[in-house]
Amino acid sequence: MWFKQLSIYPLNKETLPALAVITDKLAKAAFTPCLGLDWDSSGFAPSAPFGSEMVFAAQNTWRIALKKEEKVLPSAVIRDVLDDRIANIQAAEARSLGRKEKQELKEQITDDLLPRAFTKSSRIEAIIDTDNGLLLINQANANKAETLLTQLRDALGGLDARLPDTKQSPGSVMTHWLFHGAAAGGFELDSDCELKGLGDSAATVRMSKQDLLAEEVVNHIKSGKTVTQLGLCWQERVRFVLTDTWTLKRIQFLDVLQEEAANHGDDPESLLFASQILMTETLSGLIAELAVHLGGWSE
Repeated sequence: MWFKQLSIYPLNKETLPALAVITDKLAKAAFTPCLGLDWDSSGFAPSAPFGSEMVFAAQNTWRIALKKEEKVLPSAVIRDVLDDRIANIQAAEARSLGRKEKQELKEQITDDLLPRAFTKSSRIEAIIDTDNGLLLINQANANKAETLLTQLRDALGGLDARLPDTKQSPGSVMTHWLFHGAAAGGFELDSDCELKGLGDSAATVRMSKQDLLAEEVVNHIKSGKTVTQLGLCWQERVRFVLTDTWTLKRIQFLDVLQEEAANHGDDPESLLFASQILMTETLSGLIAELAVHLGGWSE
């Protein structure tokens, strides 16, 4: 319900399809189970646990979900079956198997076992904020976020989305804030950070539950390290870790926000409706202010 991590993609609001169009096209790109000799399968799934709609709309925020199913076939299982087959052939035919024959046998065994393999499934959720022109993906891993974006583009026949790009980098502003012992605007320093030196072999320093105003922290910056991750709070509504790649990790929406959502009703649909609006407003407001501190969006 509440996102724990975030990848951000600004959208062109002018070219964004209507809700009915997106709903229809995602239904045509719906998830189907992984069958036969397929290793994996992915597609869009109902975005709310209590309904069948591909898009859960709460005012001008649209929640979507990509489901992926993967076969689980441990290499140890394949190796055990392969060893038995090789031993039987060598005993029956009194000969050794060559490398190519062993590889072909391994592929045959894999094909035999694959339809009976266990499967594991995962979901990536995202919200399209139509008011602010943002795609908010509940995933900090760049490859997984791009997977959702790519499949969304394929389903819609295109989507004008881009990576966040500001005139100043998050790393430079985070380093400035930490060096001066204070963030700007509605942001406050929390208690976590990561600093890295220059060069591929430079040291990385990670701090958790640390007084970031301590002299030892500033000394790392004086020695040439820059901040790559920084714990922040915003307007006493949310705490998170900002990275130098414009992702948010370890997001925690504070009690005041969750209580506000609960006041709108405690049934699943009402709770999801209210929390989705509040969460999106909070994240989009945070992003907008952060972009200002980073010099604004690049043209």
